[in-house]
Amino acid sequence: MPADDLKNAMAIAASGMKVQTQRLKVIAENVANANAVASDSQTDPYKRKYMTFKSVFNRERGVDLVKVDQVKEDNSDFKLKYEPTHPAADNKGYVKVSNVNVFLEMMNWKQAQRTYEANISAYQAAKSMASETLRLLRN
Repeated sequence: MPADDLKNAMAIAASGMKVQTQRLKVIAENVANANAVASDSQTDPYKRKYMTFKSVFNRERGVDLVKVDQVKEDNSDFKLKYEPTHPAADNKGYVKVSNVNVFLEMMNWKQAQRTYEANISAYQAAKSMASETLRLLRN
């Protein structure tokens, strides 16, 4: 039935918007902590986080929706900054700084934003088609 197809299209687009919103939250956390340093020489600073997605079959609707699979920590090396007077400096005078690359995060932000907008367009198109179908059926 076409009405069900349009509802399914809206559900799929809505799931895409939801995961991109969650992705933006993780990216914002990364950017906010980009300059974090270790509190002492024995601890690590903030570790960049990233998200993985998965497709989940919705039996009720008979469609695949996108969901967040996991939020993981990036285990790439920390940056080192030479600050021998810092309380977190090691015996060589280096302080560990977060492994967040702000340029990469801004690229991810832009991609998430565009994907969100594409899902909005798909949702609005399906909603408009459903409204037009109802209008035609009433006449």
